[in-house]
Amino acid sequence: MSIRFAALSDTQNDVDDHTTSSKSDSEDYAEEDNNFEDWISDQAQFHPCRSLFDDKTFTTATEALNYDKSTHGFDLDTASKQWNLDPHRLIRLINFIRKHNATSTDVRNLTGAESFFTSDAYLLPVIEDDPLLQLDFNDDWSDEDEDEPSNEYNSEPPSDLPSALKRIQFLEKKLSRAQNDMLDYRKFVSENLNISAIADIVNDPDPVTDGPGAPRDDDTHYFQSYGYNDIHAVMLLDQVRTSSYASFILTNPILFRDAIVLDVGCGTGILSLFAAKSGAKHVYAVDASNIAEKAGKIVQQNGLENVITVIHGKVEEITLPDGVEHVDIIISEWMGYALLYESMLDSVLHARDRFLRPDGGVMAPSQCRLMLALCEGGEIMKDRVDFWSDVYGFDLSEMAHATYRDAVVDVVSPESVVSEPYLLKDLPLKSITPRQLEFTSAFTLVSTSLMRTKIHAFVLYFDTFFTTTGEPVPPSTSVRLIREGDLTLAEVWPIAGKPPPKRRASVGPGLKEREDKRVISFSTGPMSQATHWKQTLFLLKEPISAEEGTVVSGTFYCKKNENNSRELNVEIHYSVKKSEDVPVSEVVVQMYKVG
Repeated sequence: MSIRFAALSDTQNDVDDHTTSSKSDSEDYAEEDNNFEDWISDQAQFHPCRSLFDDKTFTTATEALNYDKSTHGFDLDTASKQWNLDPHRLIRLINFIRKHNATSTDVRNLTGAESFFTSDAYLLPVIEDDPLLQLDFNDDWSDEDEDEPSNEYNSEPPSDLPSALKRIQFLEKKLSRAQNDMLDYRKFVSENLNISAIADIVNDPDPVTDGPGAPRDDDTHYFQSYGYNDIHAVMLLDQVRTSSYASFILTNPILFRDAIVLDVGCGTGILSLFAAKSGAKHVYAVDASNIAEKAGKIVQQNGLENVITVIHGKVEEITLPDGVEHVDIIISEWMGYALLYESMLDSVLHARDRFLRPDGGVMAPSQCRLMLALCEGGEIMKDRVDFWSDVYGFDLSEMAHATYRDAVVDVVSPESVVSEPYLLKDLPLKSITPRQLEFTSAFTLVSTSLMRTKIHAFVLYFDTFFTTTGEPVPPSTSVRLIREGDLTLAEVWPIAGKPPPKRRASVGPGLKEREDKRVISFSTGPMSQATHWKQTLFLLKEPISAEEGTVVSGTFYCKKNENNSRELNVEIHYSVKKSEDVPVSEVVVQMYKVG
């Protein structure tokens, strides 16, 4: 790891040269100084540089900045001057954008007063040797703000003793300042980085597999957890989940007939069994956990071993047998708590890019929408926080503090939701990239409560859509809400020996067109029948006093946990105002872990 601050216009070498210079040394001053500055500029300008807002890489930092200005409408130089950013605040801005994958719109909505502008955590570079961190956009913040103009020392050597002494005095001040900056830098590094641990890792030629220097393993425990029966029973008994997948697969015979299907994370193989039943030519069921062994036996017990091939391994590492390079359909139940917990979607997208037929291949599901709303959450507070205040007559409230740091997965009633949901993130599976799974999204929620109430939480859930074309649904498409008692799985599959409802089979030339228009969907929100995903709640340390029309707006940050990529870090910045036309109050920031 390297940490770089914006380069000073004069350097330690300049000071050493001139404080002990002879007349000939002085004559070489301007040339040497300019050569060094040219070298610094070259280092920043001619090092490959990635755009702030997408994955494109350019030969120089200038090209990257020009691209961001023309394509994304954001001028870093202008923003630096507009917000009067010194070099350290500018570094924090660049690292903030890269760390949170902020969009240009998100950045343009900043005011320059956000908390990250003063946080030392954002001095650590997100990209090692990032050329943007080496550029100096604002000359007003350089060290050349002394009484003497900088041009005096960058043009020609001093011609007399007074000017030479003046230059020496100026450079001595700069040396002192540079030394102080180096002390501050060393202090910062020692306080924020465990140098001794890093040295141990670097110097250990053969780290033990389970020691502190061992390679990080985010997968073993995850895959082991899916080797047990209980977790699969929970998912299979989730009628909203299972019936939606079954409905899509079994009621679209034209799509699945004679198709090559890849089931990523097959578990017990239930989706593969559905696909085989719907007429698939062959199904490749892949799972990295030991459940794959049981799935293979299940396939044999159902007489489908000639149609379904179970592959035990990571989809990133396997090769499909029989020389198969592409599949027609990828099915997967990859969703986790808060949609993205467990990071299984990364594997599904890898499978898409590697195996899905590029001309008309279908992802199932085809789209997910991540939704956010205001939640009164009084019952959750009683169960998760207030409970600890009196346990058998003792005060155990210390235990409640973690509740505000860890997201709560639970079911809330429809009545507890006191705003319309806001679309926080749209995930079209056909085109989304792994980098976009870490995101920053602005939101605005308006209270719909007719009475004055206290809002104790934000509630997060997701809606899922299946289309036979793999294309996203129109924005106006509403998700299906399944109520308690609605027909679900029984519509397409016999349960406990009872046959599904008899229906006349659809035939005729218009069947394909009807299939293309059919959308299957389900919601994990409070308004629909509860699923095993429940909802994800972010409890507020200080509840929001709200009434009808109260506006809660802010920014939602989501990224993978640095210590375990299958967990999520969420940061919510929000402010409250009584109506749209009232000035924004103070910004509140809370951070959570999902996992």
